[in-house]
Amino acid sequence: MKKSYDIAVIPGDGTGPEVIAEGIKVLNTASSRFGFNLNFNYYDFGGDRYLKTGETLPDSAIDELKKFDAIYLGAIGHPDVKPGILEKGILLRLRFELDQYVNLRPVKLYPGVECPLKDKGPEHIDFVVVRENTEGLYAGAGGVLKKGTPDEVAIQESINTRKGVERCIRYAFEYCKKRHKMNKLTLCGKTNVLTFAFDLWERTFYEVAKQYPEIEVDYAHVDAITMWFVKNPEWFDVIVTDNMFGDIITDLGAMIQGGMGIAAGGNINPEGVSMFEPIGGSAPKYKGKNIINPLAAICAGGMMLEHIGEDKAGKMIEKAVMEVTGKHLKSLAAGKMGFSTTEVGDMVAKYVLDIKE
Repeated sequence: MKKSYDIAVIPGDGTGPEVIAEGIKVLNTASSRFGFNLNFNYYDFGGDRYLKTGETLPDSAIDELKKFDAIYLGAIGHPDVKPGILEKGILLRLRFELDQYVNLRPVKLYPGVECPLKDKGPEHIDFVVVRENTEGLYAGAGGVLKKGTPDEVAIQESINTRKGVERCIRYAFEYCKKRHKMNKLTLCGKTNVLTFAFDLWERTFYEVAKQYPEIEVDYAHVDAITMWFVKNPEWFDVIVTDNMFGDIITDLGAMIQGGMGIAAGGNINPEGVSMFEPIGGSAPKYKGKNIINPLAAICAGGMMLEHIGEDKAGKMIEKAVMEVTGKHLKSLAAGKMGFSTTEVGDMVAKYVLDIKE
């Protein structure tokens, strides 16, 4: 009897539905080849629904989504909705209430993809950032006093708990062990200035490291990390860091791997339901033109399959994407690929079927 997985699909806004459609095409092809079933259940959470109903997520959404094996997300962001409403009401709420405490971001340069770094190729850029996803500055702690006056005070607090820090760090060690590439884990922080928060991070990091003697560990300030991403990206294997620094360095990572059109990520709860998505936004100006790059969404689908246990299928999707970038695309930019959105999806799906294991 075939294994069967239930997947919640949130196509979202703008070009989100277009890239998710190509991702579903490739996922169905992979499931057919590797002998498992994917049952997709669609949800209309996003800007259009909010404009019609004034609702971001219904009260029943969280409990309902917990029943799925994974969530596949397109993009959230609508030009007619004030910034912050959808992001906080949908994205952050899902991450926090589903306790998706790890943001997992592979940074890998594929063949044929133009890299902005001089003399750097695919052999130099292949690392992963493990970002804490539910604490830090994004926890929403703080407030405003005397708003709108010359004496206004704004306070935003970074919340770091031993439990939250340790489980993220432990996940990073386990991921590094499973990845088995350089067996090296780097803590990214700012211990020389943020002495309270990163004292906790550093102490926890080295305490947990004692349980992983096979993993080499080191530390780097976040400002040094940004320089070395540009100068020596080959130094890195797996990096673990807090919510804010992780948010910043993964965007830099996306650029050195070729841009948002190829960057995918996962919001992970190892004990619950996880969510996978392309990193780029909803790109509303390209909506309906069939020119948006779907590869990031397709890669996110591959990550999702690996997470739910279909490793061979997930890795095959990545191999297929590499064939397409290496042999066919002129560019990753919307309208400059040399192919339409659907044609790129078709090519990836064909390679998923044709590549020998």
